[in-house]
Amino acid sequence: MLVRAIQKDVYNLAVRFLWHPQDAEDATQEILIRIITGLATFEGRSRFRTWVYRVASNALLTQGRKRMEQAALSFDAFAEALADGLAPGTPEPSSSASDDPAEALMLEEVKVGCTHAMLLCLDRDHRLAYILGEVLDLDHGEGADILVITRAAFRKRLSRATQRITSFMTGHCGLIDSGNQCRCRLKIGCAIKRGHVRPEAPLFAQSLTHAQRFPEVLRTIRQLEQGRRAAALYRSHPDLAPSTPFNTWLKQLLTFESG
Repeated sequence: MLVRAIQKDVYNLAVRFLWHPQDAEDATQEILIRIITGLATFEGRSRFRTWVYRVASNALLTQGRKRMEQAALSFDAFAEALADGLAPGTPEPSSSASDDPAEALMLEEVKVGCTHAMLLCLDRDHRLAYILGEVLDLDHGEGADILVITRAAFRKRLSRATQRITSFMTGHCGLIDSGNQCRCRLKIGCAIKRGHVRPEAPLFAQSLTHAQRFPEVLRTIRQLEQGRRAAALYRSHPDLAPSTPFNTWLKQLLTFESG
């Protein structure tokens, strides 16, 4: 019961930090084992969720660099990648995402994959601060407790990360500012061609209902002050579910080792 209660939170922290769901699942399994074996060290001085995130954050910050971190771009290089294939005045296809379920899922896949990849432009410390403080919307006190730093240090780290993400998305992302040229729909073909998106096996688009609702969500996001839109976009992403529940994975592991 305990594992089921925390697995989703740990996994969604990991997938936002690492990008690739398989890397996130591997990290989640390791983190959950640390939590289970370390329960005796929880002294109740903080909320249990805070302690869980502290264990998870420490594991994520100290593990080796995973596949997408090794391929991470700078913000300048990421901007060039977004502009690739977008000629000035390129028209956006007119069909509505909600009219075509397959396209709605591909739009969701590109949107989540791209925005998660932007987080990899930040170094680990700033990336984790942004995820905790803006994406998960934890208060500064809890964020500081999780990272075992002062509140002032957390606020400074979060402020820097927020400024970088907000500035980049405001200047390049068509979701944040409709005046920007980049559109998720215009990137689908390129993403498929390069293997970043596989229509037959999406990594992030798990809910057609959520994907079809996004145009309405986007209208709400664009009503916010521009500086608040990036965080709102990240918060609008649905929580993802790992492909294998931890209990199932653990049973398989024990069966394999005993055999």
